[in-house]
Amino acid sequence: MFVMERKFIIIGMNDNREPFFPPEVLSHIRQGKVFSGGIRHKDIVKDLLPEQAEWISITVPLDNVFACYEKVFTEKEETIIVFASGDPLFFGFANTVKRKLPDAKIRLYPTFNSLQTLAHRLMMPYDDMRTVSLTGRPWQEFDRALIERVPKIGILTDREHTPAAIAERMLQYGYTYYVMYIGEHLGNPEKERIRRMTPEEATQSTFEHPNNLILHTESFFHFTETDTTSERPRLSRPFGIPDEQFAHLDGRARMITKSPIRLLTLQTLELNRHRVFWDIGFCTGSVSIEARLQFPHLTIVAFEIRPEGKELMDINTRRFGAPGITAVIGDFQQTEISSYPRPDAIFIGGHGGHLKEILAKAKEVLQPGGCIVFNSVSEESKAAFSEGVEDLEMMLHPSLCIALNDYNPIEIMKATLS
Repeated sequence: MFVMERKFIIIGMNDNREPFFPPEVLSHIRQGKVFSGGIRHKDIVKDLLPEQAEWISITVPLDNVFACYEKVFTEKEETIIVFASGDPLFFGFANTVKRKLPDAKIRLYPTFNSLQTLAHRLMMPYDDMRTVSLTGRPWQEFDRALIERVPKIGILTDREHTPAAIAERMLQYGYTYYVMYIGEHLGNPEKERIRRMTPEEATQSTFEHPNNLILHTESFFHFTETDTTSERPRLSRPFGIPDEQFAHLDGRARMITKSPIRLLTLQTLELNRHRVFWDIGFCTGSVSIEARLQFPHLTIVAFEIRPEGKELMDINTRRFGAPGITAVIGDFQQTEISSYPRPDAIFIGGHGGHLKEILAKAKEVLQPGGCIVFNSVSEESKAAFSEGVEDLEMMLHPSLCIALNDYNPIEIMKATLS
């Protein structure tokens, strides 16, 4: 069946119940036949639409919406006029159209996005603002901005990632030094409200949707370092966290990958060029936490057989301000791992005498070009790793041997998957 060229006119708008559109946009609306947008958009523009206008509501799942679009293009050969919030190319619907219909012709009429509007209301320059969208997205990029100590962060929210939920996460991990500026119903003269709050105040407040916020601290670099015994993170990221600052398994300070070894291990893993890191046998979580702080772009999944590991990970991630690590408790060999993102870097920190079996299971999910690193403390474990790598037809790299104080020498071993 012949399908006409797909054409969209996408019009950006704010929450004003009496919207202003330039003459060119009004002309498109008067001549249009098929319109689309959210329920809120329809309520605002309904009086401007032609009498026989057809409306396609943008709701999830979006596949159904685009099926309706295809039907229009196939049967009616019409241009679809879409109303969207703010700048439709700023985490907006125009990006969705470009992704799903890359050959579509788009004519765009943007307006200020909501974060620009909030910055304008505050008279706050925003050329130095890091933008994070939590609208239907996980915490990853927000966590990254916190870990990187970004001084000014603009955040798009949704009904799950509310200002109160965002503030709660900040407090959990010690990021208390931001001021929160929250904008609600921006552009709506009757409902618009802007509030300045501390994270503590935001957790005790409620907010109307739609909303967004800017985190900002003008005196970011004028704080002093926090006390080393505090549960809050330092204002500059540590490079090699002192071992004694971690909460330890049953108080056993030796049950941790020591700081110099930890940093050499991360260097061997080459995490700067990887995306997903698995830490098998995390114990105190020291390797995962150090990796999260030094490489906040990473997605990290950490496995530990001992139930106490969950509490240790919770304590230590909050102590050092390292949100976003997925901790999985249970025997790695018995754990269903297919639902987790496939790693391109793996560290085996504990194996319980089953190193070869863990290697085999890890190789099944390791992405091509990925690596596995293991710190051997004995000739037996060195031989087991070497033999396991050979059996799996992986490439064994030259190892690095290091002795630290009165501890046994450690051999940092690495294998890669071609």
